[in-house]
Amino acid sequence: MTDQSTRQAPTPTSPAAEATASGVRSGGVSRRALLGTAGATGLVLGAAGGAVGYAAAPAPATPLTSVGSDRALFHVKHQPGITEGLQACGHLIAFDLAAGAGRKEAAALLRRWSATAERLMAGEPAPHDDTDVSRDAGPSSLTVTFGFGNSFFTRTGLEKQRPSALDPLPDFSSDHLDKARSDGDLWVQIGANDALVAFHALRAIQKDAGAAARVRWQMNGFNRAPGATAHPMTARNLMGQIDGTGNPKPTDAAFDKQIFVPSSGEPAWMANGSYAVVRRIRMLLDDWEKLPVAAQEQVIGRRKTDGAPLTGGHENSPMELEKTDAKGDYVIALNAHARITRPDKNGGAAMLRRPFSYHDGIDADGVPDAGLLFVCWQADPLLGFVPVQRKLDRGDALSRFIRHESSALFAVPGGAAEGEYVGQRLLEG
Repeated sequence: MTDQSTRQAPTPTSPAAEATASGVRSGGVSRRALLGTAGATGLVLGAAGGAVGYAAAPAPATPLTSVGSDRALFHVKHQPGITEGLQACGHLIAFDLAAGAGRKEAAALLRRWSATAERLMAGEPAPHDDTDVSRDAGPSSLTVTFGFGNSFFTRTGLEKQRPSALDPLPDFSSDHLDKARSDGDLWVQIGANDALVAFHALRAIQKDAGAAARVRWQMNGFNRAPGATAHPMTARNLMGQIDGTGNPKPTDAAFDKQIFVPSSGEPAWMANGSYAVVRRIRMLLDDWEKLPVAAQEQVIGRRKTDGAPLTGGHENSPMELEKTDAKGDYVIALNAHARITRPDKNGGAAMLRRPFSYHDGIDADGVPDAGLLFVCWQADPLLGFVPVQRKLDRGDALSRFIRHESSALFAVPGGAAEGEYVGQRLLEG
């Protein structure tokens, strides 16, 4: 969880305002040396709100019908699922190309996937063998995002097109990674504000893979549903902390430079794309929940009630890092998570967090398997994710309450133009 967490897209009063704000339309030193350093642990969460009331209750902030009618566009400059507001539910799934499958098979697969994604995001049935799972629902802000892992380029003979930004992440000192749930040739991120719509897309993508690719791992997550709060507010993570306050915003002057590869960038096929770091971060909730609220606030550096810095003010008030108490101790401790993750304490490193929470049941010993499916976006992981993780590794108070259990990095090309499929400029260039 980092204070510079997932961009919280406010839930507007009207669906039209929401569409305008989020891009959702209603209707229908050397790189090798730096990567070689040990890193850290960290996580974040953000979400959007929503609920419906009984007939006698006041009208909800977001009418039920608007949830289904909201639509994200497929043919856009940047792939969908990056800058839109967080969806209520989602699936992350990685595939490996089947034995014998190469560039030709990969191109055919991305063509199928793109056609399916375009139709489903418009609220239409899958191109073939539709399951009718979401027949009664609209698009529900569905987004489908595609990426390529490091190993994809070897499998397809495209090693010369592999970006240097896709170099493997360093082995961070606090990692406990399950290799079977890490990496992958191909990655798909699915998000929607209706669980059946999200599952429908997941099933269609899995079926489209056919004999060309097999599932390597899959993870399922959730966020707050639209309208669940009386007014727009930043979400809480599974630790109960307001999380999503300091994420970069598209209105920031440096946003595009920090998050997206420029149109003139290298390699050319990654123009307007981004790099996604995906981490499954388990929260040790039994340990966390034993702490008094005051101790939890010291770990984070913010009040639990409203997310304000311990130095006072409101959620978006600046932290007074030099402020001390009567004993002369810093009000926001030196190892507080919010202090360590500030961009101005990490050479300006910034990334756009857009995660999902997860809960995969209870272990045999009664411990919940729950936490965060951390997804962050940046123009270069070496300038975004890596320096922040390295800084956290040096003494983040939150580290003893979380555990990174899987990791992956994917190159996510820019959006497909009309008549194109995602990745076409790589696979046919």
